[in-house]
Amino acid sequence: MASLMHMVVENYNEVLEAKKDPLVDSWLFMQSPAPVIGILILYLYFVLKLGPQLMEKRPPLNLQKVLIVYNAYQVVFSVWLCCQAFNVDNIFTLLFRHCSAAQPDRKHAALLSNGAWWYFFSKVVELLDTVFFVLRKKQSQVTFLHVYHHSITMFFSWGYLKFLPGEQGVVIGFLNSAVHVVMYSYYLIAALGPKYQKYLWWKKYMTWMQLTQFCLMLVYLMYVLAMDCKVPKALSFFFVANVVVFLYLFGDFYRKAYSKKNKMNLIANKAILNNNNDNHNNKSE
Repeated sequence: MASLMHMVVENYNEVLEAKKDPLVDSWLFMQSPAPVIGILILYLYFVLKLGPQLMEKRPPLNLQKVLIVYNAYQVVFSVWLCCQAFNVDNIFTLLFRHCSAAQPDRKHAALLSNGAWWYFFSKVVELLDTVFFVLRKKQSQVTFLHVYHHSITMFFSWGYLKFLPGEQGVVIGFLNSAVHVVMYSYYLIAALGPKYQKYLWWKKYMTWMQLTQFCLMLVYLMYVLAMDCKVPKALSFFFVANVVVFLYLFGDFYRKAYSKKNKMNLIANKAILNNNNDNHNNKSE
């Protein structure tokens, strides 16, 4: 118990004493938590209450052109975010060297903060995913997993940049952005219309990709903790907790969405087979 309390105090002090770039506070939304909390409150209020009420007696909006542009933008922006990880010289060495070396120099810290802000900005823009669901009257898509995922990643990507930026964020951001390239490519094809539905057979594998992403994140974070790397441990513990929650939620979604669907398909196929057998028996009689 004493060692646990010591660890909590140590990580709390690490947050308070972290050397942050004062330039970060001059960036959009970064000086105070008020704007980001305000955005989050408005988002939750609209997608959970106001939006469904406004759309209750209205037909769903046709947002096909908007969705095509939006998803194309997200694909390009996600590719660009992935590329930011390679702007740092010897990035792969940097990610692991802190197990025995000093903290990154000023240039690396500036690149880290800059990339973290754009990642945070992407999470603000991604809140539109849910808004579009509401306006198209697809409220069934506004699940706890969906809302929690968008809310928590937006709010804590702000907190990461504001209080405790660390190299762990490069791996997390890169993996997440890479998955989003594939995910928004799927949504882009879907937005093009029914004639492109035949190209969307791989929806199921997107969830596999997301689960694989979380597993890779967890392995990396556990390595960082096990090797006692000289990076913010409070950040690693937070990331580990979030990754475990996401693994559970996405795993539960996959089980319910696809296992149930497979079971229903088996029942339907069995019913068809029984019906065919009955017809065959009737003909025989």
